[in-house]
Amino acid sequence: MMPPREPIASDAPLPHRKVVRAWVAPMAVRTYVRPVLLLLLDYVLLAVALAAAVLADSLLLKVAGGVAAGLITGRLFIIGHDACHQSLTPSRRLNRWLGRIAFLPSLTPYSLWEVGHNVVHHGYTNLKGFDFIWAPMTLEEFRALSGPRRWMERIYRSGWGAGLYYMIEIWWYRMFFPGKAAMPTRRRVFTLDCLLISAYGAAVTGALWWAAVATQQSVALVLAVGALLPFLVWCTLMGLVVYAHHTHVRVHWYDDQMAWAQAQPFISTTVHLTFPWRLGALLHHIMEHTAHHVDMSIPLYRLAAAQRSLEGMLPGRIIIQPFSWRWYRDTARRCKLYDFRTHQWTDFHGIPTT
Repeated sequence: MMPPREPIASDAPLPHRKVVRAWVAPMAVRTYVRPVLLLLLDYVLLAVALAAAVLADSLLLKVAGGVAAGLITGRLFIIGHDACHQSLTPSRRLNRWLGRIAFLPSLTPYSLWEVGHNVVHHGYTNLKGFDFIWAPMTLEEFRALSGPRRWMERIYRSGWGAGLYYMIEIWWYRMFFPGKAAMPTRRRVFTLDCLLISAYGAAVTGALWWAAVATQQSVALVLAVGALLPFLVWCTLMGLVVYAHHTHVRVHWYDDQMAWAQAQPFISTTVHLTFPWRLGALLHHIMEHTAHHVDMSIPLYRLAAAQRSLEGMLPGRIIIQPFSWRWYRDTARRCKLYDFRTHQWTDFHGIPTT
């Protein structure tokens, strides 16, 4: 189905998702060479960053190398994310292996991410009780928490705790050998993928330890800048990105499945975060998030074109937010709890802020 000749007015009914997907379907074309080259490039960049963290004489350069390694880990994760959606190359088998390879530095088990992200998050985006990533609490739920748990929720939504939220609530509880409470279904592949990332983590730790001894450096320092710091930077990046994708004063959450379905959430529950100087390209266009939710089969190297197409066809429908730290702080200040009856964000006292 070809796109309409004229943009659809903001007060006109939103077309069905199948119709909107048909507009961007020509962009869901996958290749073999480009994604493999991207994966190799990012692993080369990761090796250079880790080499700087280990071999640099200056502590400042070591820290810079560790920070760069964390950011490049995010780039590799985005490649794995595409592979997990089967949108990276035309081959499902190759995607599974490329995804596992790309996920290694972030210590992400492929099969568990596939279930939590593809099935749950994309299947029920912003539906409370199903989608668990950054799902807001109500005032009643918050007041029913224990004192320490309320304290943690305040930290998570302070604007400074996004990395801590991802590391504890998502990675530790749901990704790294999750318990039955977080993942009732038990599959052999879950355990194998967790063992795979554990082996990678052990191998990297061993290599850094050897490098520290061989270069007569502090083992603790080399492990801190070569392993701990990149992982903390990665968790912070991931926490911030996922928070910004689905937390905004104009983004609605739902606790009723019928109302959620009627709202056509593939458009209304995501944010397109824009950056100056095309900085979004440094994260493989993951910020073109509306297009990704409309059609998960669009590869990362075609998302920018798909996003432009959607925004041209649906003016005023898509939340486009230029990034600034002022906007981020204001969002963190306003979006603490959620009133599902009035569809308003509130503070921790239940006072509406939107």
